[in-house]
Amino acid sequence: MDLFYTPEYAKTGDVIPFYDEDSKTFVNYYLKNWNPDAPKDKVIYGWHRIATSDNRNFEEVPTNIHGGTGSVIKNGGIYHMFYCTFDADPPAQWARHATSTDLIHWEDIPEDKFGPDGIIYKTSDWRDPFVFWNEEEKKWWMLLAARENTVTERNGCVALCVSEDLSKWDYRKPLYAPGMNQSANECPDLFKIGDWYYLVYSNYTDGFCTYYRMSRSLNGPWIRPEVDTFDGRAFYAAKTGYDGKNHYVYGWNPTKGENGWKFDSEQDYGKDYKTWNWGGSIVVHKLVQHEDGSLGVCPIDSVANAMKKEETAEIHGLTGKWTETDGIISCNSEYGYAASIGSWIPPQCCIKATVKYSGNPTRFGIALHIDENFDKGYYLMFEPFFNRIQFRSGLRMYEQGGQMFPYTVELERPLRMEEGKEYKLSIYIQDTLAVLYVNDDLAFGFRMYNEKDRCLGFFVSDGNIELKDVSILTE
Repeated sequence: MDLFYTPEYAKTGDVIPFYDEDSKTFVNYYLKNWNPDAPKDKVIYGWHRIATSDNRNFEEVPTNIHGGTGSVIKNGGIYHMFYCTFDADPPAQWARHATSTDLIHWEDIPEDKFGPDGIIYKTSDWRDPFVFWNEEEKKWWMLLAARENTVTERNGCVALCVSEDLSKWDYRKPLYAPGMNQSANECPDLFKIGDWYYLVYSNYTDGFCTYYRMSRSLNGPWIRPEVDTFDGRAFYAAKTGYDGKNHYVYGWNPTKGENGWKFDSEQDYGKDYKTWNWGGSIVVHKLVQHEDGSLGVCPIDSVANAMKKEETAEIHGLTGKWTETDGIISCNSEYGYAASIGSWIPPQCCIKATVKYSGNPTRFGIALHIDENFDKGYYLMFEPFFNRIQFRSGLRMYEQGGQMFPYTVELERPLRMEEGKEYKLSIYIQDTLAVLYVNDDLAFGFRMYNEKDRCLGFFVSDGNIELKDVSILTE
C-alpha cells in the first residue's frame, strides 16, 4: 500500500482540499496529468475527486469539470466550486463557478465567468481562485494568482476580489504584492490558527517552492518567517485542509523523465539527471505551529504509523574509526572523511536514526542506496557552516557530474544547527520517492531513480558524530 498516493498511468497535479462536515472525511480533488503512455481507454481528463479518511488511502472518481486549480466551499446546503480555464487565441485566463449537491456532478454557471480588470491587474494571469467567508467584513473573499499593473516585471501578486452572493465580484487591490516575482503567485490559500492568519502561495521564479506568510490581520502586514517553506523544490502547488483538529498541507512531489521543458541532455545518464515533470505523487504533511506563530511540518499519522516491523540497522565502518558503546555509534574524523555502511534498504520502508555532531564538520549525514565503494548513491548532507541539508545524487561524485551541473547545490533545505544537539531523523521511502523529516518539524522530499536495492550508510568529514536508535521499519 502506497505511503504517497500515485494514480495508475498518471501523475497527481494540484490538490484542492475540502473537508466535508457531513461525512467527516476529506473530499478532495486533484488535477490529473496522464502519462504519455497511458492507455487511451483509461484517459479521462478534468478534475478528479479523491475521498479519504486518513490522507493516505483515496477513492477516486472523475468529475465533469475541466480546468485548473481552485477551491470548494459549502453554503446554504449547496457546494460551490471555483476553478479556472484558459483560452489560447487570444490568450486569456478566467475564474469560473460551478455548483453541486453531491460533490461529484457539477453544473457550470457560464454567466459567472470573469477575468482580470486590466486596471489593477494585468490581463495575462488570472487563475487558481480560492474563496472563503470573511467574518469580519461579512462578505466572500476570493484570492487569485495574478500580476499587478506595475512598472517592472516583478509584479506577481495574490489578487483580491469581494462578493456578497458568490456570483458578482468587485476588484480590490492585491492582498499581497511584494514586488518580488516575475510570475503570478500561484495556488493562493489562506487559513487561521489562533491569532495568526497564514497566506500560502507557490512560485517558480527566483525559486521553486510553496511559500507562506503570516499576519495577525487580513489587512497585513504579511510577515516572512525565517523558514518560509514547508518542503523543498520537490513539493509544489501546495494547499491546506482542516478537519476541525489538524491542519494539513497537500502538495505534489514531481516525477522525472518526460522532458516536457526540452532541457534534458542528449546523452542519457538515467532519470536522476532528467528535469522535473509537472505532477507526480501526493505528499501530505501535518502542520505544527510554533510559539512565535511560525509553522513546521511532521508526517501524518497514517504514514507515521504505517511501519510496524522494526529491525535494528547493522552498521560497520569502511573508513575512519567507528566505535559502539552502549548502543551509541561514534566516529571521530577531524582530519578527513569517514564512511560506514549498514543494512539493505527495502523498496518501501522508514529509516530512523538520531544523530548529533561535535567539532566543526564540513558535513555529515546519511547515504542511501550506497555500496561498499561508497560513491554512487544518494547523500543527505548536513552542513553546519551553511545551516542547511543538501541532497546530492551519485553522479555528482564523478567527473561527469562536474561537467553536467553548472551549479553547486542540487536540492537543499535550511536547518539552523547546533553542536551537541540531537536531531531525530525519519526517512519515508516509497520506491523512487522519499521524504526526510527532522525532529518532526522540517520536511525534505526528493527522488531516487538510478540506484536501487542497496544499503544504508553514514559519513562525517572533518568532525565527529554520534548515532543511536538506527533502525529500518517495514509494514
